[in-house]
Amino acid sequence: MENSKKKEALRAVKFTLFSASAGIIQMGSFALLNELLHLPYWLSYLIALVLSVLWNFTLNRKFTFKSATNIPIAMLKVACYYAVFTPLSTLLEHYLTTTLGWNEYLVTAINMILNFVTEFLYQRFFVFGKSIDTAEK
Repeated sequence: MENSKKKEALRAVKFTLFSASAGIIQMGSFALLNELLHLPYWLSYLIALVLSVLWNFTLNRKFTFKSATNIPIAMLKVACYYAVFTPLSTLLEHYLTTTLGWNEYLVTAINMILNFVTEFLYQRFFVFGKSIDTAEK
């Protein structure tokens, strides 16, 4: 039982570190798209989100969850999560920045935290739940 708790704690740490690296990719690409290319805010956010999702999914499937599950099916499950999360977070971003005048980077960080928590739970229990630690070493 104790070994199981250590494994889950290590899994959470790995997910956190990979999510942080995905966050760096998201913020960096958002800054480039928003500040240098002057794309509309929502488009900068959306492109940056997709880049970070691809990075995060790839690393977490291989190293955090060590899953041998069917990659297209797992990615489809993640796409379903983002089919809900992305429009809701984009609307939230638009409302908070445009209507309430909040700082774009603060709002992006808030959405990243919401994404971090909900995505960990979704991937841990739904996407990879039955296939954790099935990949060969």
